[in-house]
Amino acid sequence: MSMKRRGVVRSRALCLLAGLLALSTGTPAYAGEWVHGNHVGAWGVRGFQLWVPTGYDSMTPRPLLVALHGCLQNPDQFAGLTRLNEKADAEGFLVLYPNQASFANATQCWNFMLGMNQERGTGEPSLIVGMVDLVKQRYAVDSRRVYVGGVSAGGVLTGTLMACYSDVFAAGMVGAGAMYKAATTVSGTAFSMLFGSIYSPDDRGRDAWVCSGRPRRTVPVLVMHGTEDSVVHPLNGEQAVKQFLQTSDYGDDGVANDSIPGTPTSTRSFTVPGGRGYTVKDYVRGGELVARKYEIHGMDHAWPGGDSRYPFADPSGPDATTLMWDFFKQHALDVP
Repeated sequence: MSMKRRGVVRSRALCLLAGLLALSTGTPAYAGEWVHGNHVGAWGVRGFQLWVPTGYDSMTPRPLLVALHGCLQNPDQFAGLTRLNEKADAEGFLVLYPNQASFANATQCWNFMLGMNQERGTGEPSLIVGMVDLVKQRYAVDSRRVYVGGVSAGGVLTGTLMACYSDVFAAGMVGAGAMYKAATTVSGTAFSMLFGSIYSPDDRGRDAWVCSGRPRRTVPVLVMHGTEDSVVHPLNGEQAVKQFLQTSDYGDDGVANDSIPGTPTSTRSFTVPGGRGYTVKDYVRGGELVARKYEIHGMDHAWPGGDSRYPFADPSGPDATTLMWDFFKQHALDVP
């Protein structure tokens, strides 16, 4: 190896080490600022950004929200679009933004359709959970209140994380995404985006339950989808709800016996002042809100209520960030 090549390799190694040390040593960041880092696992390396909220102190365990950007986005853009950091400051939770690397996908889409990214302990899901573990090591995190939410490709990967790590995430939000294993190939992904998945939500519901090790708990899900989504067909949102209802049906007592209602227990309609109308469907069992779906009328592929300075925003929709956090606050894991 030439001296020049050795120098390049050494420089890259030092940069990587510096990123890792951002969370593994030293003093945590001051409240109200970014921490940048990298996580290296058996399945590669990915960067991330962590927002430490105003008012943070190491004596008070805080909820942690993992926020997964969509294609053609990065953490800064997703934070700006959703205003999640402002919500985190107001509510006192940490926000972890994993960043898809351009070397893994040129358009920065999460590779949710690959088999290694649809199982526990492998691929991109394992890297993201590794980031969660890293944050837990350095910051005061309430392990009972770790959540995940994303949009588009990030929404689909959210479904995988909820399916395969239901012992880590107390609840999740699938925005303009699809159910777990809606597609398992690139060509299948293109078809499901246009028309909906060819697979049964009931079958995928069982697959999701199995992926986490057949846990005995429900997996609360919030789904948001525009009725005019031209990128990810709205049927995908309906399939995501049905899939997680079936997962919860297995999870509550270990068998598929329709113990979780497959039809909404309530349906309500609202209108944003000067903006879009939307329908809310709730699925409740024994007083627990197991699933909630927002159908935003006339909305395309977007984050409802997002900041219009960023791509994929629909300011005329309801405030998805607030609605998501309000849903999450109702759920926590039973951790020994």
